[in-house]
Amino acid sequence: MTSHIDTDICIIGGGSAGLSVAAGAVQMGARVVLVEKGRMGGDCLNTGCVPSKALLAAAHHAHAITRSPEFGLHTSPPDIDFAAVMAHVRDVIAGIAPHDSVERFERLGCTVINDQARFTGPKTLVAGGTTVRAKRFVIATGSHAAIPPIPGLLDVPFLTNETIFDNNTRPRHLIIVGGGPIGIEMAQAHKRLGARVTVTEQGRILPKDDPELVAIARQTLENEGVSLYENAMAKQVVRHGTDYRLTMMHKGAELTLEGSHLLIATGRHANIEDLGLDEAGVACRNGAIQVDARLRTSNKRIFAIGDVTGGLQFTHMASYDAGIVIRNALFRLPAKVNYRAVPWVTYMDPEIAQVGLNEDAARKAHGNCIRTASWHYADNDRARTERRTDGLIKIVTTSSGRILGAGIAGPQAGELIGLWSLAIDRKLKIGAVAGHIAPYPTLGEISKRVAGAWYTPSLFSKKTRKIVRFLLALG
Repeated sequence: MTSHIDTDICIIGGGSAGLSVAAGAVQMGARVVLVEKGRMGGDCLNTGCVPSKALLAAAHHAHAITRSPEFGLHTSPPDIDFAAVMAHVRDVIAGIAPHDSVERFERLGCTVINDQARFTGPKTLVAGGTTVRAKRFVIATGSHAAIPPIPGLLDVPFLTNETIFDNNTRPRHLIIVGGGPIGIEMAQAHKRLGARVTVTEQGRILPKDDPELVAIARQTLENEGVSLYENAMAKQVVRHGTDYRLTMMHKGAELTLEGSHLLIATGRHANIEDLGLDEAGVACRNGAIQVDARLRTSNKRIFAIGDVTGGLQFTHMASYDAGIVIRNALFRLPAKVNYRAVPWVTYMDPEIAQVGLNEDAARKAHGNCIRTASWHYADNDRARTERRTDGLIKIVTTSSGRILGAGIAGPQAGELIGLWSLAIDRKLKIGAVAGHIAPYPTLGEISKRVAGAWYTPSLFSKKTRKIVRFLLALG
């Protein structure tokens, strides 16, 4: 028999974005129905942020042991139990899972339906045997791994971020197609855990980050033994016994790689299939749901947030987008998104963090009326005490000093970028950062030092020296 539910808000998708809306709305008094066809927690908890960072943490500890002689500590190389490492990854997921569970959201007061949702009209959907009619809907179905059209790829079993964390056998040679954040993080993690690793990328690695920062990442990976093939076009994949053979074009020559495991990390596609979007009057563009600045779709009763909109695919956008939706859907406030201060981080070692405009983007937007300044980790005392001096912070401002962007390549870059995100969001000028007091010795001092470096050309100029000498001459 078919059941019927009338509710205030119906949310499709139990990942980070959907759960953020559900938790906020139900605790503010709204009647909430949450529909999720798969595992609660979505990609972030099960196949994305959480397992990847847990794997990177294990790799970091293994690498730290190999560096111990730098500190006068002598020990044997780490004995890596790869299956135990993956058990650690699953244990971390299990520890977080109760926070995202059906039981928790039912305790909060949500009605949770574990089934596929499909719109049957602009105000209704069906999930399993239940028809849901809601005043507002939120589509938060996320994204899945994009599979490139490489001949032969669909004829062989390959890994994506959705399956690699189920692999308990350390790869003898892991071939990664894709040099974005996922590919680079997995490359370094597996290399530090004892695998041979090769990365192929049709452009340059980490293409959205400032080239100066990427140069530090590239050098680190190569120093650790990761083989990188940039500007390489994959041509074919075949099985050779139990191995994979990947043929590619690189620098005008055809090369063939042979490896034990193949990971595809070439981006993400929005999950918009089988939702009945046409029946709901929801328009799509370029394979994603089209939204306005208030995150409303072409059907103003239906919002879409997170990866499904094809925008910034970061988990930390989930709570931000959720806040925009709650203000619009519950309080009828015309809140709009503002993404100018969204930070992102690639969690390799050293981390690469970026917020706002990099130098190239700033020049396109502002012409030559911009200024940049840089400061190296090698000039930071805390970095020297920890022998972590490979790093750089770079800032971009207008000629008057308004902060447009910042990028950091170095230890704890993801922690340090928050200051610059706040500065951009509040439209601060560089003097605000230069004037703040940073504790010594901390890596946080690099932000103050780079802000000070912005003033160096004028502060120590001939004009300044003349003014100082004149004032001193007055007694």
